[in-house]
Amino acid sequence: MAKPAFIITIDTEGDNLWQNHDRIATENARFLPRFQQLCEKYTFRPTWLTNYEMAVDPHYIEFARDVIARGCGEIGMHLHAWNSPPLYDLTGDDWRYKPYLIEYPAENIREKVSFMTQLLEETFQVKMRSHRAGRWAFNEYYAKLLIELGYQVDCSVTPRVNWQFSEGAPQGNGGTNYQHFQDRAYFIDEQNIAKSGKSSLLEVPMSIQYKHSSLMNHAKSAYDRLRGKPRSPSVHWLRPMEGNVEQMKSVVDKTLASGNDYVEFMLHSSEFMPGGSPTFKTNESIERLYLELEELFSWLKLRTVGMTLSEYYQKKVSG
Repeated sequence: MAKPAFIITIDTEGDNLWQNHDRIATENARFLPRFQQLCEKYTFRPTWLTNYEMAVDPHYIEFARDVIARGCGEIGMHLHAWNSPPLYDLTGDDWRYKPYLIEYPAENIREKVSFMTQLLEETFQVKMRSHRAGRWAFNEYYAKLLIELGYQVDCSVTPRVNWQFSEGAPQGNGGTNYQHFQDRAYFIDEQNIAKSGKSSLLEVPMSIQYKHSSLMNHAKSAYDRLRGKPRSPSVHWLRPMEGNVEQMKSVVDKTLASGNDYVEFMLHSSEFMPGGSPTFKTNESIERLYLELEELFSWLKLRTVGMTLSEYYQKKVSG
């Protein structure tokens, strides 16, 4: 029986975008080779889902071209609407509010997705096949644009998570509600991206499991509504949060036990840099991160085979 795939996805973007509201720096590009080397040690091939500011950073361009030339990973597209050309002032202060792309006018969405795709393809001289939406916000119109532009695989869906409580534009309705989406790979229905269909776009949802039982989730949800503070259910992701190796292993075990043929890991590129995120603020925390990644990757090496998103797509279409 073939081993399940281990898919590493990195949202490759500016430094500490959680807190930097008036500027975007890309120092984290200098810290990416260490993680790439770790992946190669275990014959894993990451997918670097690349945002605008990184796509024009000379250090990242050099790094990514080397990854492509050696066949040790994939470059895909990631798009944060508030700073990705062509600019369109949706809120009066988009850098502060960080609106979801799906909140912009349809024509501006099309222009932004087309621009980023062309920029990445011209810079790296490879066809863009893989994609993840900025802030996980995805809808049917966005999916149709990706299909038009020749993308094969998207990984924006976060099963069990409702982003409607995470504000974008003040006048908007928040992000996408994925609570009732599928949690395994499926070719999407263009009319309803939560359902399987006959499109050419493969959805590869993130590996996410509930933290609590369904009974506890129901009770907590009812309590939150009574308080007037509804929120998404508590979940565990296959992503490092410092000290959560066993938790990540549990997500892997539960995901594979459910019959899934892959597990999907994610992190932001800035999380490899001290001070690049709220999670890993010091040199010491970065060193602990790498110790935990070594433990996780050595454990996964025995259970999975590394694939990029495009390689996983090829596995699905070839049967």
